[in-house]
Amino acid sequence: MTNEATKDEANTAVGGLVDPIVSAVIEEYQCPGCVCGSDTECYEKGETEECKKHVAGTMIMPVVGKVFLGMPTGFNRIGPVEKMQMFVFKEFVDGWGYDKFNVPVWKRLDKNGNTLVRGMNPRINFPFLHVFIGNHLDKIDCLEITDVDIEGMD
Repeated sequence: MTNEATKDEANTAVGGLVDPIVSAVIEEYQCPGCVCGSDTECYEKGETEECKKHVAGTMIMPVVGKVFLGMPTGFNRIGPVEKMQMFVFKEFVDGWGYDKFNVPVWKRLDKNGNTLVRGMNPRINFPFLHVFIGNHLDKIDCLEITDVDIEGMD
């Protein structure tokens, strides 16, 4: 959850995941609403640190559709591309090469001090959602979403 790991968090690491900070992030953002349930023992490492078994299972009908239940407003809707997934990074590494092909659109520092980035791959018309553990807002060039912006969202 937060960036501060404790011994208790280390003892409750997700499915063999040893890093308590990553474990807490998975439990906070991915496990709520997952079709695998809240049993975090199913963790299987994805491309970065995210759980590749995660499937957003919460649906708000009739208009909104599927959501990432653990994500805050503005970053929780999946939209028409139901295969969109979340990527979790331990630190900021511009390995995705934010550029004209990987365009960050929104960024926000969430209540846990982690950086959320919502973006788009326009060439293939595909959205992405990145979670960077820690505050990396100064390294990402895009619109920062404020509390006022979020209050105006449905």
